[in-house]
Amino acid sequence: MNDPAAQALSPASGKKPLDIVVKLALGVLISSFALIWGGMYLSRPDRSIPPFSVGSQSGEIVMTHVPGGTTDQQIESLLQRFRKLGRQKEGLATTKKIQPTTPGDPAGRYRRVMLYVFDDADWTEPELLARFLAGDASTVRNVERAVRGYYRLQGQNEEGGIGPAPKPGGSADQGRILFRGRVTDPLPDEAEADTSLSPL
Repeated sequence: MNDPAAQALSPASGKKPLDIVVKLALGVLISSFALIWGGMYLSRPDRSIPPFSVGSQSGEIVMTHVPGGTTDQQIESLLQRFRKLGRQKEGLATTKKIQPTTPGDPAGRYRRVMLYVFDDADWTEPELLARFLAGDASTVRNVERAVRGYYRLQGQNEEGGIGPAPKPGGSADQGRILFRGRVTDPLPDEAEADTSLSPL
């Protein structure tokens, strides 16, 4: 049992320590996974508002769409987010998709905007927007019926609502107005939360 030759042939009872290169490789691997997970967590989409995309824009007029089946409550949360951002000098720039609506205004590049929300991307096509702005009667009528919500900012005045779009220079004839007033009016508590946006 105590034969030195037998002990030399038997496997070592203790574990061999890991080589320094293996330790470094494992450290790099674990750190990489931690960085990837952290980046995914920090860049996760905001689920408190529906995802949206800008279909077309002409100056101050912005046509956006949300997925079909989006509820009025979800659209309301999106409009409240636009309201919060519209009060900031460059707030709407955080969407990365809405081009400056007042590029030469020293008060900010987004001081006037008329933003429409649809639940069908076909209503946001550039050709349809061109006909809408040209005043084509049937296009205007159909767009007003199809719009799910709107946000309007004119300098210090803002308005947002669910339902038909407001007539130029006026307010919506139907639907539900969510807010109307000046940007200096205090926001309700629920609008004070996160101010990020998650476009598609």
